[in-house]
Amino acid sequence: MKQNLWTIYCCILFLIVPMIVPTYAFANGIKGDQFEDENSPISFKIELLPWDQVDEILPKFSVFTIIDVETGLSFKVQRRAGNHHADVQPLSFKDTKVMKKIYNNKWSWNRRAILILKDDQIIAASMHGMPHGAGALRNGFPGHFCVHFWESTTHKRDKMDLAHQMMILKAAGKFDNYLEKTDPLALINIFAVAVNNHDHFLLKETIAKNTYQSKLRKKMIKDISYISLIKVPNLTNKAFQDLLAIEIPVKVEFHSKKKGKTKKVIPFLIRRDSLIDRWYIEGQTLLKEFS
Repeated sequence: MKQNLWTIYCCILFLIVPMIVPTYAFANGIKGDQFEDENSPISFKIELLPWDQVDEILPKFSVFTIIDVETGLSFKVQRRAGNHHADVQPLSFKDTKVMKKIYNNKWSWNRRAILILKDDQIIAASMHGMPHGAGALRNGFPGHFCVHFWESTTHKRDKMDLAHQMMILKAAGKFDNYLEKTDPLALINIFAVAVNNHDHFLLKETIAKNTYQSKLRKKMIKDISYISLIKVPNLTNKAFQDLLAIEIPVKVEFHSKKKGKTKKVIPFLIRRDSLIDRWYIEGQTLLKEFS
């Protein structure tokens, strides 16, 4: 993840510097390990801003840049509509081509962590990659796609979409802090989000760090198309507070590229090293269950 942040930092410099930063800024030195320079007119701090603020920063018909956290690729978009989140379109055919490259040349509902670059602000956000609805720009993109920010919601729900929420935290560099306070049930939901979005980073952060972590990540990314949590036990925080490990049976449906659709009850073994440490999912059990 640190390598990705460095790539993004270089990308931001490439995009902003020619437009705003005077030559003397380079003479004074901009360090690669800092996101904010008090002597510069530009803030390199990634902001986690709520939707009501972003709605004003990015009004309808405004143009801004999207930077994909994983690849560092960037493209320009225009906000066209959206009340609960931003409905946007790539600005040109070139921008559509870059966006499709980010999604491995296949449009997808998968959420991705992104950064929004507008003037001298960098805002953590999340997008999906599926054209839908109407589109007005000549850009080769058949519709629009959605960009979510902190506290933004989908059209049908009055709360944040969990997958978008995780990607926004990832983009903001706050996912680790979030996991510190996450209980076992929430961790299982995050695991499902990671699998459905084929996100190596989220999977790595939810699975216990041992010899089975890498094997399980590769298995889930390469073979499992999706996982749906059908029935999760209704447990409260009190059920976990004095435990170092707990096994939680969850009825799931998943699709394996090798075996097709399967429904079964899978025991998720969740553990931690001490009562003050965060929880992890034990990979050895799941590796057997998904094989």
